[in-house]
Amino acid sequence: MNVGGRSYKIYRLDAIEKAGLGNLSRIPYSIRILLENLLRNEDNHTVKHADISYVASWNTSEAPRDVNFRPARILMQDFTGVPAVVDLAAMRDALKKMGADPALANPLIPADLVIDHSVQVDRFGTNDAFDFNVLLEYQRNHERYSLLRWAQKAFRKFRVVPPGTGIVHQVNLEYLASVVFRNEEDGEASAYPDTLLGTDSHTTMINGLGVVGWGVGGIEAEACMLGQPITMLLPQVVGFKLYGKLAEGITATDLVLTITQMLRKKGVVGKFVEFFGPGVRELSIADRATIANMAPEYGATIGFFPVDSQTLHYLRLTNRPDSLVALVEAYSKEQGLFHADGAPEPEYNDTLSLDLSTVVPSLAGPKRPQDRITLPEVKANFLQAFGPEQKTADYAGGVLRDGAVVIAAITSCTNTSNPSVMLAAGLLARKAVEKGLKVQPWVKTSLAPGSKVVMDYFHEAGVMPALEALGFNLVGFGCTTCIGNSGPLPEPVAEAVNKGKLAVAAVLSGNRNFEGRVNPLVKANYLASPPLVVAYALAGRVDIDLVSDSLGTGKDGKPVFLRDIWPSTAEVQGAVAASVDKEMFEKEYSVVFEGDAQWRAIRVAEGDLFTWDDQSTYIRRPPYFDNMADPGAPLGDLRGLRVLAVLGDSITTDHISPAGNIARESPAARYLMEHGVAPQDFNQYGSRRGNHEVMMRGTFANIRLKNLLAGGVEGGWTTHQPSGDRMSIYDAAMRYKNEGVGLVVIAGKEYGSGSSRDWAAKGVQLQGVRAVIAESYERIHRSNLVGMGVLPLQFLPGETRETLGLTGLETYAIEGIAEAVSGSRRAAVTATTPGGAARKFQAVVRIDTHTEADYFRHGGILPYVLQQLAAPSLAKA
Repeated sequence: MNVGGRSYKIYRLDAIEKAGLGNLSRIPYSIRILLENLLRNEDNHTVKHADISYVASWNTSEAPRDVNFRPARILMQDFTGVPAVVDLAAMRDALKKMGADPALANPLIPADLVIDHSVQVDRFGTNDAFDFNVLLEYQRNHERYSLLRWAQKAFRKFRVVPPGTGIVHQVNLEYLASVVFRNEEDGEASAYPDTLLGTDSHTTMINGLGVVGWGVGGIEAEACMLGQPITMLLPQVVGFKLYGKLAEGITATDLVLTITQMLRKKGVVGKFVEFFGPGVRELSIADRATIANMAPEYGATIGFFPVDSQTLHYLRLTNRPDSLVALVEAYSKEQGLFHADGAPEPEYNDTLSLDLSTVVPSLAGPKRPQDRITLPEVKANFLQAFGPEQKTADYAGGVLRDGAVVIAAITSCTNTSNPSVMLAAGLLARKAVEKGLKVQPWVKTSLAPGSKVVMDYFHEAGVMPALEALGFNLVGFGCTTCIGNSGPLPEPVAEAVNKGKLAVAAVLSGNRNFEGRVNPLVKANYLASPPLVVAYALAGRVDIDLVSDSLGTGKDGKPVFLRDIWPSTAEVQGAVAASVDKEMFEKEYSVVFEGDAQWRAIRVAEGDLFTWDDQSTYIRRPPYFDNMADPGAPLGDLRGLRVLAVLGDSITTDHISPAGNIARESPAARYLMEHGVAPQDFNQYGSRRGNHEVMMRGTFANIRLKNLLAGGVEGGWTTHQPSGDRMSIYDAAMRYKNEGVGLVVIAGKEYGSGSSRDWAAKGVQLQGVRAVIAESYERIHRSNLVGMGVLPLQFLPGETRETLGLTGLETYAIEGIAEAVSGSRRAAVTATTPGGAARKFQAVVRIDTHTEADYFRHGGILPYVLQQLAAPSLAKA
């Protein structure tokens, strides 16, 4: 294919039709991209002709089969990326010990890591908040950043975007993603779809640009970097038809919360969702990215929008080279990947539809992102969740009540990547200031965009003075409140909340609101658009109907309502057109890898091997390559297992491995203090993921965890059996380990939902958990369990812990594992009660692919990859 005078080798999808293997127009666009991936990587080993024929036939009624996928690149953020680098560094040590070349542990495909998860909102509401928070970030994370600087030099094809630059998914959308990947090998240029896997579940945001990509655990990403394909069952594709047009004043946030509720209700876990219909062309790329971002919240693997003219417009706006835009257009059209008006609709496994004109102002909460409520319903929703009796506590000469908004955060790439909702917030703030409104004094306000470009267009639009007048000063370019880095509440507020046992609220423009995530003192968390975040900061409470109740009193003494300051669609569109331009993207991204003076001043160790510091409490060599399993030995059955935890539905990876504050009375805190770390320097769990000692102690340490073996106490507690002693889950796990007793966890539906947090699997494995039995799993966590050698079992349909009468006091045996992994998919479980009665039941072994079976036999994905890397060198020896 020739584009702009340059010749590119491509793997033609129309060859499928010419060979009589299938009709391309029937196949969903997202599957066409997978099909090209198979064509390009056919080697008669990991990809066979039969695999291509199977996908090309696109039989929507056929049972799914394994396919192998090789992404063009890997994307990481620092919370998940640091442990991945630690694992690779440990793998290099293991290779050297085995007599192989340590440099074999090196990315074979490009990998980018964006540091965005570490900045916390320590200071807010002041003009120096950004500088102060960045300074603290460097002080807290110097060891971690030194490791990443070493990795930049030690690994080829590995780049780091320094702190204070932006949020990984927004940087990916605005700069890193190319839509069509260009590669040159032996003097020959080739072009193929830009695809990726990311170590963050919201990697799906890039689906809005027409790029196939999704979140995986860090261990899977490491394997892909080192040459392994990712194996998955060919997903079903649910077509989501959009038609009509959003009504006046409705935001992309309102739309995505509506879509999330609809798709969660539909049930799309493990499936691709592909958007189509006349309503799609009404949505900008920023709107599409907002919708794609929340694919993990609606349960889908991806939420995909095919390439179209809007894609090309966005690439030009964000200063992608003209040569790339021309290639994207030509390649996409040549390959049948460009969606044009009038194109035939593909055949989907299932469909649903939404009239955009029916979308209304919405929030989601108080505990789950799929629990959408309309704006007038928020007050009743809060009172229903936390009770009509309003508790109060004295606060700074006044009174703080249940329902008070103590955090109002404009945060998260979900919304800060979207100029329409961001400028809507700025315009609303300006009108509020003009009316004389002020934010309530107990509200912790913050502005943390995902890109420096946001501040450029805020200044251009002239809205920053108003935002700052309301306390929405810049606090950082990073995830902040969205991932729980909201920082401490001001002491008077925290004291009142604790003293009065108040149910207070956070309103944030994020994508997740699970219990205990945003701030440990905040019980109610509502997801909302940026302008609604500002509105609730003005109101100061959520037990209010913003449609009929006033926000406050204006300087003229009259009540001011939300409708009085809500910007019109025309005002917002005008501000976007006048304020956002190509030159802003050119300026900010020309120096994206350079970093500030503090980043450049970090001293970097040299050499292929990392120098471990035995005194470090951030970076420790992990034990995954010690005492590795013999892959040739038969898999044995598990007997004498005790139950570590009995959990309910929707247990998230936040519950299993929290990312936020390290409580002072926790096993992790005890470890840190024993190693000379003062409580004020604990940092957070997410930043300690390079130290397995901290993380195994933090497993199941979420303060909102409800373990039925904890005797009604919330938090990381359990009861040791048979002694009956109540203790922390970590202490119980270590006691069981010393007794030579393996462990099992029992759970309900959607176990492991939420973040792609591989530490939720690493931690349980290090605690001695050998198996999990649940009613259903979220996709990424199930895969991570297999990747760590933990057996995921699933109750048969219609059976649950309750129907089987399981209490968690039993001793468990799991038999038939070898046969199940080899193909039978069923294991026999026997639960023996303290009285000696045996309850037998069958469970499905959720090792879903042949490749996963190989990983499990090796004791996990990391030992498997190590053996694969070392094998050629050892064979020569």
